[in-house]
Amino acid sequence: MAATEPIKIAILAMGGEGGGVLADWIVELGERGGQIAQATSIPGVAQRTGATIYYVELYPRDQARRDGGQPVLALMPLPGDVDVVLASELMEAGRAVQRGLVTPERTILIASTHRVYSIAEKIAMGDGRADPGELLGHAKAAARRLVCFDMAQAAQESGSLISAVLFGALAATGVLPFSRAQFEATIERGGVGIKPSLTAFAAGYERASGGSEIARAAPPAPKMVAARDPEVRALLERITRGFPPQAAAMVTEGVRRLVDYQDPAYANLYLDRLEPIARLPDDGSGLMLRETARHLALWMSYEDTIRVAELKTRGTRFERVQGEVRAGKDQILDISEYMHPRLEEICDTLPAGVGRLLLKSGWPRRFVERFTRGGRVIRTTSLRGFLTLYAISRLKRWRRGTLRFAMETQRIERWLGQIERAAAINQRLAAEVAQCQRLVKGYSDTHARGLHSFETVMAAVERAGAALAPATLRELREAALADEHGHQLRATLTRHALA
Repeated sequence: MAATEPIKIAILAMGGEGGGVLADWIVELGERGGQIAQATSIPGVAQRTGATIYYVELYPRDQARRDGGQPVLALMPLPGDVDVVLASELMEAGRAVQRGLVTPERTILIASTHRVYSIAEKIAMGDGRADPGELLGHAKAAARRLVCFDMAQAAQESGSLISAVLFGALAATGVLPFSRAQFEATIERGGVGIKPSLTAFAAGYERASGGSEIARAAPPAPKMVAARDPEVRALLERITRGFPPQAAAMVTEGVRRLVDYQDPAYANLYLDRLEPIARLPDDGSGLMLRETARHLALWMSYEDTIRVAELKTRGTRFERVQGEVRAGKDQILDISEYMHPRLEEICDTLPAGVGRLLLKSGWPRRFVERFTRGGRVIRTTSLRGFLTLYAISRLKRWRRGTLRFAMETQRIERWLGQIERAAAINQRLAAEVAQCQRLVKGYSDTHARGLHSFETVMAAVERAGAALAPATLRELREAALADEHGHQLRATLTRHALA
């Protein structure tokens, strides 16, 4: 007769998602249901490079008595030896597959399809996001059964944690020898947040009973809302008259972004810069105009100290942070910002003439640098900290006179000129030139390195002229994005004799 095997459950959850609570629920459910339960946890690394793994094994108590002793249960999951994997986020499901914890002969994988981007994805110079379609495809191929849907949304709608949704999905699979009532009774015995947890549990149970949601519906088209402000309404009418339909949505989004960033007049400048591009010959795809519209809006909304201060003092940010940490109305929320402005950022915020003089000065520059060597912690939830950043954000009305504005204006105009010259040769080449703006991002040293790579690539474009193929420019751009120190870019330039 085959030996009885314990039920082996691995939970991969990030901090604040209730992974420990979920493990405790499973342990209590098992112990009250006649099982010997053991739970362990393996902490992950902070800042989203890894989740904590909670591991639970359940073994029938009656079987242990018949065996004449206590079972020896494992302290950690082993590849190929897990019955159920619960992942609170899609990348964590991918990590479980990568580690071999999910196998097609044995494992039921229960995972949320939402994404919380990892540090590695965020710090990538290009688009470092993992493809969710590929993650889901690998998960489906690796698991005996896949149960997946957006559990974060279900938890938010229920006012509970994602752990309760996962618990409901686990109940729906029937892998544990307990009824739905026993699962719900376990939550009720917890005594805290019972009603929202039961609501989230029910949502998870019902969605999991209906099967997986691998194929997600396409996002609905954005609704065009009539503008109440006459200046904004005039901007939208200008888009309708002056830009082709295949680019109108992108141009509209650019206008919305720049009105929020500065004002309607600044959005009008955006359209002034785009109109010559719209009049250039086009291959029919609209790619050149859309890419220029997208990247021009991003460049014109560069993040200077004024923008950072404005974003950090918005009421919507305080509401978002309060919701993320689940602070109650009777709880005090304290937000501390770490800031380290360099001399360059200070000069960028000054009037152009003053900023240039300070950068070129002797002892005044050294004097200011003494106060910028270390960072500052500013509590935006304190009156002093909030008013400090609020005062900086009010400099927005004088942004057009700052040194940073003057420098970015020169760079943007040169870039647009290169797009126009490239379009006279090849529209695909012009679209690739437009996408080179991706190299200019971030702030401080990151921005300086990206700007250097951008200028290096643009210099190569000017030298090569009509001989430069769009594929070659794309290769140069990807090389620059792959290595912030520029080694791959230099090697690629040398290989194509463009150095």
